[in-house]
Amino acid sequence: MLTQVHPAEDPVLASQPHDHQRCTRCVMDTTVPGITFNEAGTCSFCDVHDRMEQAFPTGEAGLKTVHRLADEMRRAGRGRRYDCVLGVSGGRDSSYTLWYCVTQLKLRPLAVHFNDGFGNPVAGENMVRACQRLGVELRTITSDWRESKDLKIAFLKASVPDMEEGTDLGIATALYGVAAKEGVQHLVIGQSFRTEGIAPLSWNFLDGRYLRAVHKQFGTVPLRPWKPADPGFNLGVKEMFYYAFLRRIKTVTLLYHLDYVRTEVDELLVRELAWKSPGAHYADDLYQSLIYYLNRVKFNIDRRLFNYSALVRSGQMSREVALDRISRINSIEDETVISLCIKRLGLSRAEFDQIVAAPPKTFHDYPNSYALLRLFRWPIKLMSRLNLIPESAYDKYFNCGT
Repeated sequence: MLTQVHPAEDPVLASQPHDHQRCTRCVMDTTVPGITFNEAGTCSFCDVHDRMEQAFPTGEAGLKTVHRLADEMRRAGRGRRYDCVLGVSGGRDSSYTLWYCVTQLKLRPLAVHFNDGFGNPVAGENMVRACQRLGVELRTITSDWRESKDLKIAFLKASVPDMEEGTDLGIATALYGVAAKEGVQHLVIGQSFRTEGIAPLSWNFLDGRYLRAVHKQFGTVPLRPWKPADPGFNLGVKEMFYYAFLRRIKTVTLLYHLDYVRTEVDELLVRELAWKSPGAHYADDLYQSLIYYLNRVKFNIDRRLFNYSALVRSGQMSREVALDRISRINSIEDETVISLCIKRLGLSRAEFDQIVAAPPKTFHDYPNSYALLRLFRWPIKLMSRLNLIPESAYDKYFNCGT
């Protein structure tokens, strides 16, 4: 029999329907499509976390893995200008990853930032200052504003929760494109499942075919064709095959293997890089204000659930604190920033309100590669283990909801 949490113990549960259930260990709940619970009341996302904890240990074993990966990057970078391409945003995770690679591993990264026109100025200053202090070249890939803006509007009109699909794929293609251009074989990503979690699939489905389908229906600006060193917004199965198998470009998530504690990292970054917090998590991207607002009012989605749940499982936040925070509207939902985003997109408030009022949909309502991905389930698992794609990709597509 499923364990239920009494509404008095959960301030959010009290306002939910009677059949609502929340995990007894983290704060994930039945607003997440595809979530399941065991007899103890813990959720399937906790199961994924525990499996990843075993697969990616920290401590001495983690350090051994990190140094092995660093040696591999140095060997691949011999005779070249860079050992790896490292994605940066100016936020905590990427700033620490950059600092660690340079100061602790003595690597020669090329820092790459994807600019879609909605960057937080504080985060931008963090990036520039960190690269200057660490002696790292910063290369900014600025998207064609017409394409980027058109994709954002298209996904708003598509009425789906993963409304930053263009930027998410744009970041990935920027890294792959630069790596292909420079002949670099490793992409370093500042990401940790212990502090960020993995977004439920129906909230964040990354797929080039899905992007093209939404753009075809709602877009007005033609997308650039794919080129290896200038992929634009093209990253489907064919493009991934090219980068992963033909160019042998691997992804490295160093933070999976390190004892990464946010409060300690904040102090280090301030001391070493004069880092300034951009605000709430993900506030290095101003567009997140609009995303969090729309997710809440239109889709009944609180993206903090998977972030805070990861921190709870990792012992970096108490469940009580997490429950208290999700009982309030996220501070990232700043009306001034939301209005700025709407204006920057060239939409009137009335047009935006029409988008809010449209019936919610998901990626299942548009052509996508999900069925094809399911056919290649085991090859994808192997590719994850070989670092040909991010290590979390297998769980993302097959164990994190539908």
